[in-house]
Amino acid sequence: MNIVNKKWVAILLIAAPLWGYAQKVVELKDPSGKVSVNVTISNEIIYSVSHEGDIMVGASPISMTLADGTVFGKEPRLRKKRIKTINQTIYPPIYKKKSIKDHYNELTLDFKGGYSLIFRAYEDGAAYRFVSNLKKPFLVESEQAVFNLPDNPKIFAATPKGRQVDGKENQYHSSFQNTYQHVSLAEWDKSRLAFLPVLTEGKGGKKLCITEADLLNYPGMFLKVSSDDKGLYGDFAAYPKDVSVEVRGLKGVVKTREPYIAKVEGKTAFPWRVMVITEEDADLLCNDMVYKLATPVIEGDFSWVKPGKVAWDWWNDWNIYNVDFRAGVNTETYKYYIDFASKYGIEYVILDEGWAVAGPADLMQVVPEIDLKELIRYAADKKVDLILWAGYRAFDLDMDRVCKHYAAMGIKGFKIDFMDRDDQYMIDFNRRCAETGAKYKLLIDLHGTSKPTGLQRTYPNTINFEGVHGLEELKWAQPGTDQVTYDVTMPFIRMVAGSVDYTQGAMNNVNKENFKAIYSEPMSQGTRCRQLAHYVVFDSPLNMLCDAPTNYMKEEECTKFIAAIPTVWDETKVLNGKIGEYLAVARQKDGIWYIGALTNWDARDMELDLSFLGQDVKRIEIFEDGINADRVGKDYKRKIMSLPVDKRLKIHMAPGGGFVIKTLK
Repeated sequence: MNIVNKKWVAILLIAAPLWGYAQKVVELKDPSGKVSVNVTISNEIIYSVSHEGDIMVGASPISMTLADGTVFGKEPRLRKKRIKTINQTIYPPIYKKKSIKDHYNELTLDFKGGYSLIFRAYEDGAAYRFVSNLKKPFLVESEQAVFNLPDNPKIFAATPKGRQVDGKENQYHSSFQNTYQHVSLAEWDKSRLAFLPVLTEGKGGKKLCITEADLLNYPGMFLKVSSDDKGLYGDFAAYPKDVSVEVRGLKGVVKTREPYIAKVEGKTAFPWRVMVITEEDADLLCNDMVYKLATPVIEGDFSWVKPGKVAWDWWNDWNIYNVDFRAGVNTETYKYYIDFASKYGIEYVILDEGWAVAGPADLMQVVPEIDLKELIRYAADKKVDLILWAGYRAFDLDMDRVCKHYAAMGIKGFKIDFMDRDDQYMIDFNRRCAETGAKYKLLIDLHGTSKPTGLQRTYPNTINFEGVHGLEELKWAQPGTDQVTYDVTMPFIRMVAGSVDYTQGAMNNVNKENFKAIYSEPMSQGTRCRQLAHYVVFDSPLNMLCDAPTNYMKEEECTKFIAAIPTVWDETKVLNGKIGEYLAVARQKDGIWYIGALTNWDARDMELDLSFLGQDVKRIEIFEDGINADRVGKDYKRKIMSLPVDKRLKIHMAPGGGFVIKTLK
């Protein structure tokens, strides 16, 4: 597969012995000259990042301490520096656009002691990583990653809902699902971690989004606010030592940890520390930096990977009705889901938790109520594929055997859940899932996990990630939970890292006053059109239809529309957006454009300039909030209309509303 087509690569190498401790300053600019990285080398290594003269990250030290006392970055001796310029085009097999421009300048600093630092400068940000050139394995005790921020800025950050471990909250045990706080550095609770990405505000409305990329065998980074309120610094879960088994044998809980954060096999490239910089909020909605920094696709043909929609059972609690059998985790119920998927051209049905015998953590034991061979045969006849859910520990215990067995039976993928940590062991587990899935041509949906960091580029069969406060949270939401505001905040932050397993598609839609959490018959906040727009706005190559098939069949007009929306795209354009308030995104596949828009709890009239559609587009289909949608969230209006001559269109959104447009041939 030809993933990268290089237009041209100009490489300038500068190499000279630079011994001693005298202060040296090295500057790296991106090809446009907008972003500048300054690296000062004295008795430590300090970097800063600016955008057109505005300091985005002030002078910040970086280092890495090994368990034997060696410190990468302490009294560094620079041996040589190398600078190169890369200008190429990446062609992702599965993504929100067909091609990605990858243009950057790269600075490599080689130091005595067997390590290097690599910096990259892009027009929309910067990144750095440590590289070990040591030949022998070693332990990383800690990493110093600092992001000093000028003028006590406000941040958008989410803190983990830590699990209870031995009666105390442990923030390293988290589902990475929480809403954002918007506070100044000084207002942040310094006892709390923040999980990535974190968004900070800069001068003139500029934004800095901090995350990481190419995290394959190293703990994920959290951030904490420094005691002097001057910035953020990295915090990492130590390597697990004693792990107890909980939740029906499906989840591991770390009781004690080692005095180090990572085991390293000598020569290693560590994760990129990523700083995305934008002048406009809307530019965050279509950023590619994490994907660009990830390890390119491994060798092999991934043309078998099939994105698509999934008829999902768990959110709606298997609550189908008007049938003559008892609904639940059984063969009859799943045949009903398969029939529904087949009727509407939905590619997959998932068998979520319950299909395997609870307790033994043995995925080879199927509950007697399910005839899995029959379901696979029945689904194949209906041109529908099946995906199985798995708790992480059960999958980890026998990964290769499980994948080989079910792939041979005809299963097409696994949705893996309950990881709930991002220490080194769990990050490596995610990678092994991707690798083993690729071996047996299985899709991998990493559900109960942290944010993506580019694994979807390295293993394109790793098709989706949770790490998002998705619709499932409304099944048990506490009073005050504001999913509507989250929906117009998350795409500017979490989605910078990659796709989201948000699981949208509710048909029971209510306003703020009427919402309540009901586990078995859940509802969404906001309008019906908001749920439709989610399928365009959110990046999800494997996209769930969360509600019950019976409910969808009662709402056939909306269901047919949802089922036809692609899940991967040839082109993505951002039309409008302000974090926490509103957004509008346009996506194109095979010449058909879809436009999705969302607002917060404020009613809003949005005017769109659709001139980018060109002269060939004459008619459009619109689903918009109904005149009474502020009272009854299910109220919507569908219409087909001619596109105005001036290509400008104004659409009203109710509080918590949205709209979606499709161009017609």
